[in-house]
Amino acid sequence: MGILGWIVLGLVAGAIAKAILPGRQGGGWVITLVLGVVGAILGGWIGSLIFGGGLGDFFDLRTWLLAILGSIVVLLIYGAIAGRRSRV
Repeated sequence: MGILGWIVLGLVAGAIAKAILPGRQGGGWVITLVLGVVGAILGGWIGSLIFGGGLGDFFDLRTWLLAILGSIVVLLIYGAIAGRRSRV
């Protein structure tokens, strides 16, 4: 998958993760893109550890599910860090 595929996958996975998570997460589309790409990488790494296979082709369902799962994890971590920082 090329860099454009990673960007599109990260943007869509980050947007879906933001829609799934309750509450309001800060950040705009740029933060969503960065967190989505990081989440896709994290999801691929977790998938390779647990299932023996990471991210596959762009149109593979496993790729999208792992990217969304990784994006949710990254958004939860980002929300915890950003929420703690705004209360100080």
